[in-house]
Amino acid sequence: MAMHHARPPALVLALLLLSSAALLAAVVFGQQPGVPPGAKQTAANNPRLQQAYVALQALKRAITEDPKNLTRSWCGPDVCAYFGVFCAAAPDDPHTQTVAGLDLNHGDLAGTFPEELGLLTDLALLHLNSNRFAGTLPDSLPKLHRLHELDVSNNRLSGGFPQHILCLPNVKYVDVRFNNLCGAVPPAIFDKPLDALFLNDNHFDFELPDSLGNSPASVVVLANLRLRGCIPPTVGKMAATLNELVVLNAGLRSCIPQEVGWLRELTVLDLSFNNLQGMLPESMAGMHKLEQLDVAHNELWGHIPEGVCALPSLRNFTYSYNFFCTEPARCLDVRRVDDRQNCIAGRPDQRPSDQCLAFLHRPPVRCDDHGCFAQQPHY
Repeated sequence: MAMHHARPPALVLALLLLSSAALLAAVVFGQQPGVPPGAKQTAANNPRLQQAYVALQALKRAITEDPKNLTRSWCGPDVCAYFGVFCAAAPDDPHTQTVAGLDLNHGDLAGTFPEELGLLTDLALLHLNSNRFAGTLPDSLPKLHRLHELDVSNNRLSGGFPQHILCLPNVKYVDVRFNNLCGAVPPAIFDKPLDALFLNDNHFDFELPDSLGNSPASVVVLANLRLRGCIPPTVGKMAATLNELVVLNAGLRSCIPQEVGWLRELTVLDLSFNNLQGMLPESMAGMHKLEQLDVAHNELWGHIPEGVCALPSLRNFTYSYNFFCTEPARCLDVRRVDDRQNCIAGRPDQRPSDQCLAFLHRPPVRCDDHGCFAQQPHY
């Protein structure tokens, strides 16, 4: 299951069509790339670039290690010539240059984020992934009111969820994965009109809220977290937009609600390595665009619905390490199928019979109308 890809497929295609961060920034601003001919604009004669100069110099001072010398060119007033800095025509003044993008991905930079970053008020893209930035995002973050993409993944950020992200009115892409962030994630993040949300591989500890269904995101990745509770049935409200949902190894304790089957646009569903119980919903036979389905390493049981194995786009179906007892023959026609360590008679590499019998003699799990265990333990 591909969960560490740098971009969700839809965004990869979009970014491949745009030759640079500068071009994407121009599209975000609604301007054509390029600046009208005239005098060269620098921090010496352009107030916006002067503000950017102050912000970038503050960031350079806050960087304690720069092994690749990425900021070596960060000298003088010509900020548009700095490495990783992209300028475009200002959204409200096509004759004025402004800093629209900052991309220092994979720089191995160590340091912190200065408050002066808030001076980059026209910034559309902030890409700082795969560095060693520590601490928290600056309190001045809400001043980046044009920010479209925020990627600070794979750093050493700590503390709670960066609440200031909620104050960014135009942000569409939020990636904070692979950090040391902890605590609760505010339900309001799912109310924002995001296209992609990556929270995975942090120390977040929270219950999936009903507001999950309000998100118009095409990609939501919540893997390797400490989730509590169940998958809310409101997930079905994401039917028109959601393409990928990855919630592996997240501590879910629930049944799979019928509403999951309403996600008609979903291509990837990974719910593996949780404590999901009950049966696969028959409603999943309606997920006609589903290509990858992984529910391995749970405590699901019963039969595999034939309609799931008959899904026209299904290419990878993994349901190993559960307690399924029957599977339709057509499941074995899926291009890649893994049914190991279940209780399916006649199939190789299944659980020992005594283990299957012991599971079947356990009191049956009952789930309420919300897909949660009827008698859910307290946390």
